Amino acid sequence: MNSRQRRGVILLLLSVLCAFGAFVGVLSVISDVNSKVGPEVTAYRIKADVAPYTQLQADQFEKISMPERWLSTSAVTDISMVDGKIAVTQLRKGSLLQTDMYVKRPALENGEQEIAIMIDAATGVAGKITPGDLVNIFATFGDEGRGDEGQVAESRIIVPNAKVIDVGKLTALEPRRDDRDAVATQAVPITFALNTQDAQRVAYAESFAVHVRLALIAKGSPTTLRPGEGKYTLDEDRNK
Repeated sequence: MNSRQRRGVILLLLSVLCAFGAFVGVLSVISDVNSKVGPEVTAYRIKADVAPYTQLQADQFEKISMPERWLSTSAVTDISMVDGKIAVTQLRKGSLLQTDMYVKRPALENGEQEIAIMIDAATGVAGKITPGDLVNIFATFGDEGRGDEGQVAESRIIVPNAKVIDVGKLTALEPRRDDRDAVATQAVPITFALNTQDAQRVAYAESFAVHVRLALIAKGSPTTLRPGEGKYTLDEDRNK
């Protein structure tokens, strides 16, 4: 082997060593990235805003991949989990789907329908009612704008023994723009299983009553109202 051949062999060996060094360097970088990021898993992102109490569909979410270590423990990684579920709050576009964003759609008995209203956390029974409880729904109407001459303010039990089927999360409500004296309040979405007439009563009260309150009925208590218990006016005490 002459000197030119020896130089060629040496250069070839150096090239192989450089390539091997570069390969080792790439592997080291990849290993370092993997150690910091970790394996990727599937997650789901909300495509567009979803209103509360809307039944969820798989096509409302887009599949994405992201490092497992960046996901919260409540992140949804299997889209089949949303089948038959409803949103418990407003779902914002671009948010990652979490298990606490939805609940199982409650089963209704024949002739029942579900209706949800926001109950003021201060005037309701926040934190004390759970699905399956029975409550009396009270509505207080003022004496202004009632339409009947001489009509006085009164409190009514608009629905006795209303069955609670879901209790949502505490939500901050912004005051109405036309009410300068109002302050932000907190409310809880409560879902009831009611017949059509009772659902209409609740919808009417939520729209026109001054306040809507819930009274939790103790288990084992009588569920039938006695005569005169369904309505109250201040005059009843004044005339005593």
